[in-house]
Amino acid sequence: MTNAPHGSIAASRSTPNSTYRLQFHKGFPFSAGRDLAAYLEELGVSHVYSSPILTARAGSIHGYDVVDYDAVNPELGGEADFRSMAEVLRRRNIGIILDIVPNHMAVGGADNRLWLDLLKHGRNSAYASWFDVDFDCPDPELNGKVHAPFLGTPLREALASNALSLVAHGSGYAVAYGEHLFPIRPDDEEEIAKAGIAAYRDATVLGGLIQRQNFVLDWWRNAGDRINWRRFFDITQLAAVRMEEPAAFAAKHAVALRLYREGLIDGLRIDHVDGLADPAGYCLELRRQLDDLHQQRPQELSHERAWLIVEKILAPGEPIPAGWDVDGSTGYDFMDQVSAFQHQCAAAPELAANWAAISGRLRDFHGEEEIARHEILSHSFDGQRERLVDALEEAGAGHRAGEGLTRAALRRAVTSLIAQLRAYRSYATGRGDGAAAGPPFEVALKAALASPLNDPPALHLIASVLSGEGVETTRPSRIRAIRRFNQLSAPLAAKAVEDTAFYRYGRLLSRNDVGFDAGLLGLHGDAFHALMQTRAEVTPHAMLATATHDHKRGEDVRARLAVVSEIPREWIAASQRWSELNAPIRPAELDPGDEYMVYQMLIGAWPLNLTVGDAGGLAEFAERLVAWSRKALREAKLRSGWAAPDRTYEASAADFISTALTPSRSAAFLSDVEAFVERVARPGALNGLVQLALRATVPGVPDTYQGTEFWDFSLVDPDNRRPVDFAARRIALSQHLTLDLLAETWRDGRIKQAVLRKLLAFRKAEPELFSNGGYDPLRVHGARAESTIAFMRRHRDKAVLVVAARACSQGVSASDRLVPDPGWWGDTHIALPTMPSHSRAVLGPEIAFGDRLALQEVLPVVPVGVWALRYS
Repeated sequence: MTNAPHGSIAASRSTPNSTYRLQFHKGFPFSAGRDLAAYLEELGVSHVYSSPILTARAGSIHGYDVVDYDAVNPELGGEADFRSMAEVLRRRNIGIILDIVPNHMAVGGADNRLWLDLLKHGRNSAYASWFDVDFDCPDPELNGKVHAPFLGTPLREALASNALSLVAHGSGYAVAYGEHLFPIRPDDEEEIAKAGIAAYRDATVLGGLIQRQNFVLDWWRNAGDRINWRRFFDITQLAAVRMEEPAAFAAKHAVALRLYREGLIDGLRIDHVDGLADPAGYCLELRRQLDDLHQQRPQELSHERAWLIVEKILAPGEPIPAGWDVDGSTGYDFMDQVSAFQHQCAAAPELAANWAAISGRLRDFHGEEEIARHEILSHSFDGQRERLVDALEEAGAGHRAGEGLTRAALRRAVTSLIAQLRAYRSYATGRGDGAAAGPPFEVALKAALASPLNDPPALHLIASVLSGEGVETTRPSRIRAIRRFNQLSAPLAAKAVEDTAFYRYGRLLSRNDVGFDAGLLGLHGDAFHALMQTRAEVTPHAMLATATHDHKRGEDVRARLAVVSEIPREWIAASQRWSELNAPIRPAELDPGDEYMVYQMLIGAWPLNLTVGDAGGLAEFAERLVAWSRKALREAKLRSGWAAPDRTYEASAADFISTALTPSRSAAFLSDVEAFVERVARPGALNGLVQLALRATVPGVPDTYQGTEFWDFSLVDPDNRRPVDFAARRIALSQHLTLDLLAETWRDGRIKQAVLRKLLAFRKAEPELFSNGGYDPLRVHGARAESTIAFMRRHRDKAVLVVAARACSQGVSASDRLVPDPGWWGDTHIALPTMPSHSRAVLGPEIAFGDRLALQEVLPVVPVGVWALRYS
C-alpha cells in the first residue's frame, strides 16, 4: 500500500482544505460575504474562493472585465469592506483565495484610462507596450495606429448619420460614439480650440480630423479581419495585456500582492493562463514575488507558501508542467473525469448513431470539432492568422526549410495544424529553456501530415520554428512566431470547441462542458483509479471542481443525464414518443437536432419539486429553457449566431419550448416527460451524491460553487449565477438532522448539504491525511462489481476508506430509496488488504472490519460510505 506522494509537503493554512466559490457583484457585495462567515465555518469551508475584485465595468456580474488595476471595486464595497470581510472570515479560521485576471482588460467605452491614453497617444502612450498592439502591421491604413472597430456601421455611414460627435474630454477633446470615447491626439488640440467644437459638426470636417488620429475607427464586423491588437478570444471589448512587460505586471498584481503581504488572502487563481505569451515565465515570476513576501506576512502566516492555481483547459493526458511551480489547475480536468466515470462507455455507439440519424450531423465529436475550428479560424481570427504567417515568413527567411515556400502554403499549413491541435497551445517558449512544443503538437503535426492535401515543407518549417531547430533557436523572430502561434491556438480552441462544437454535438449533452473530452462518453473504473493515482503523485493540491461560474450545465444536471447512458434504449424510445406527441405544435422549420437537445435539457434540469399540475412552475422553467436555447443556437452558429441572429428561428424554438411546457396544450407530452424524469431522478441524485463525495475524498482540494450544497440544476450562464437562497441553507444546516430523516425528503437538497458537511468536517479533522495521503484502488468482486468503486488513502498510521455506488439505475428503480435494496448487491464485496486496529464511520454505518466488506452492509441510506481507519 502506498503512503504519501514523493516529496509531499506538510499541509498549511495557505493550502486550502476546501474552498467555497463566491461571485461578488453589486447585488452581492463583500458585506454579503462577510455575513456568511458563520455559515461557511459550520459547513466546514477553510477558504472563500473569491471572484475578481478589482474595479470592473459598471454593473459587471462577474468581475472579469477589469478597467482599473489600482482599486478594489467600489460597487462591491471597496477595499474597506473587503478588509472587513477578510477579518471576519479570518476570526473563524477561513482564509481567502483571490481570482485575478492578468490576460486582459475591458476596453472601449470611456472607463479605462489606460486604453484612452493609448488611443490618444498611440505609440507614444505610456501604456503602448502594455497592450499587445502590432503598430507595424502591413495594413497601410493601420500602420502606426490602433484599430478601433467599435462602430455599429461603416465609418462613412456613422459620419453621415451624425452618430459621431466631438466633445470636450478632460483637458482635451474626444470623439463620442454612444458609450465610447476616442480621445483626440494632442497635436490637434490647438486647432480645435481655435475653430471651436461647433466647427466639427460638419461630417467632412470631423471625418478629416478622425483620419489624423492615432486610432482608426471601423465597423465592428471588420475586427476579425483587420484588428491589429490581441483580444480575449474574439471579444473586442476585452483587450489582451502583455504580462511580460514588467510595468504592466507590477500594476496588475500590486493590489493582490499587497493583500497577500498583509495576510488578507492566502493564494491566487490565475484566469486563462493560456492567453499569456509565456505562461511558464509568468507563473515563475509570480511565484517568486509571492515567496519573497513570506517573511512580511503576519507572523502566524509568515512560513506558509501561497496556494497558486491556474485556469487551464487540459487535453486528455496533458499535465501542467512541473516547471511552472503551481499547485495545479482549477479542476475542470477532474470535473471531466468524474463525469466520464459516471457515464457508461457501452452506450456510446447507440447514442451516437441515434444522434446522427436525428440531426444528420457527424457521429464523432472530433470531426465536428475540426469543422468548427476551420470555420471560426476564418471568420473570427483571420487577422491573427495573417500576423502568424507574417512571423513565420520572417522566422523562416534564410532557413533552408523555408526556401521557395509561398505565403499561401504557410497559411494552409497553419490552418491544417491548428485544426488538428487538441490542446490549447504548444509548450514551446523560444526562451532557450529547452521547452519543446509538446506531445499534443506532435500528434497534430502527424495528423496534418497524414492529410492528402497537406503541405509537408510548410508544416515542417512550422515544426522547426517551434522546436528550435537550426538558427531559429536564438532568433527573436522565432519567439514572435511561437507566441503568435500559441496566442492564436488558445482562443481558437475556446471559441471553436467550447463555444461552438459543444453546442452542435448532441450525442449526450452531459459530456459537453468546460474542459471536457466530449469525444469520450464514459470511463471504466480502472481508468478512473489510474487518473486519481496520478493526481496523488503529481498534483495532490490541485483544485477539484464539479460546478463553476462557467459551466454549461449544473453538476446535478450532468449527474442525472448520465443515467441516460445506463438506459439508452429507454431514452431513445422516449424521445421518439415525445417527437411524435409534439408533431401538432412543432414549427416546420425547427431542426430535429435542436428539438432533441431541448428534450435532453428538459429531463436533465427538470426541478425536483415541479409537477405537470404546476402551470406557474412550468412557465418559469420554460423561460429558463428559452434563454438557454437562444444562447445555444447562437453559440452553435448553424441556425442563428451572435453576429447575425436569426430572431425568427429563435422565436420558433422559443414558442416550441413554451408550448411544450403549457399543460393545456401538451398534457400527454408533459405527463410522459414527468414519468421519465421520475425514472431517472433518484439514480441522478445517487450520481450527484457520489460525485460530491469523490470530490471531497480523492487527492486535491474540493471546491463548492455557491449554492451547490443543495441540488444544482442550473443551466449555462447567466442561469448559473442566479441569486442563492442562503437563508434556506442556513436553516437546513442548523437543523442537524440524521441522514435517515433527510433521505426521506431528499428532493429538497438538504441531504446533499449534510453529506458535504460531514466530509468537510472529516477533512478539517485530518488535514495531513487528505493533503499527503496516497491513493490505493481496492478490488471489488461479485455480481455487482461494475457498480462499485472503492479506494483507500493512507498517511502514516491513518487512512480513509471510501466505497461508492455507480451505474445503479436498475437497482434504484426497484427501490423506494436513493440506494438499491441490500439484496440487489448479492455477493458483491470489497477485498481489504489489511485490517485496521480502529475504525470510525464518517458516512455510513459502523461496521466490523474483516478481510472483506460486503456491499449489502455498507450503503443502507446514501450511496457512499466513508470510514476513518487507524493502524497500530
